[in-house]
Amino acid sequence: MAATRFELAGKRVFVAGHRGMVGSALVRRLVRENVALMTVPRSEVDLRDQAAVFAWFARAKPQVVFLAAAKVGGIVANNTLRAEFIYDNLAIATNVIHAAHVNGVEKLMFLGSSCIYPKLAAQPLREDAMLTGALEPTNEPYAIAKIAGIKMVEAYRSQYGADFINVMPTNLYGPGDNYHPEYSHVVAALIRRFHEAKRSDAAEVVVWGTGTPRREFLYVDDMADACLHLMKTFSAPELVNIGTGEDITIADFARVAAAAVGYRGRISFDPSRPDGTPRKLLDVSRLAALGWRATTPLEEGIRLAYQAFLRETGQG
Repeated sequence: MAATRFELAGKRVFVAGHRGMVGSALVRRLVRENVALMTVPRSEVDLRDQAAVFAWFARAKPQVVFLAAAKVGGIVANNTLRAEFIYDNLAIATNVIHAAHVNGVEKLMFLGSSCIYPKLAAQPLREDAMLTGALEPTNEPYAIAKIAGIKMVEAYRSQYGADFINVMPTNLYGPGDNYHPEYSHVVAALIRRFHEAKRSDAAEVVVWGTGTPRREFLYVDDMADACLHLMKTFSAPELVNIGTGEDITIADFARVAAAAVGYRGRISFDPSRPDGTPRKLLDVSRLAALGWRATTPLEEGIRLAYQAFLRETGQG
């Protein structure tokens, strides 16, 4: 693992996926840097369209790329839209990474996801756990596409000497999240459900699963800050986990979310619904050694996420 200084100042920096939760957080963080920020709407360039991507890169010539574009969702979305999750994410990765190589991009960061580690890997999850066991069946198509992207980065780095790096964020939440009632991740789903229960004076909210799985949650603006830190200071073939290094049961998290929203009714659990991976906690010792730690406490982050939900859904 090597540490090296890469100057972002004055560079043309492309955020792929700038309208998503991750991409928009990167944009918020990058506006504090002396960079020429580049984004392109899907209506102009669909990242799944190879010809469109190649033409845009040849014309725009970005020097730095944050590859945050992806089709994402919670357990139901991953398990239902299996074809879209593998096709879209494979297409995005192959098109953007190869276009970056062909057009001489100086540095690229590919964002994976902690859910692509083996379902029963030892906890906390070390970076070298990838591909050491079976994947979680509900999100296998997404995981395979993301693993392919990671391996592409490694291949272009080893064959061509490209300064391409991989990072592996944990479960993220915050502004720009997807609040779809079925296809959202757990944080957004619970914020929405507790808010609706509060407004309707519902006596009970039923949370999917047993409540016993443990999850790690990172505020998305912290994630963006970690990405910039690594873009400036890290260059090596190894993955770097991005997380807090702390986890919480879904049951306890539900209580934190309910308190942030102001819901005071009963919380129960539906064990007929899938739990997913039993535990998912990242080993963040590599990230800590590189000089970065998360700073937003969970209670504060959920409060900020609820404010964002109210603002973004027009319910504030």
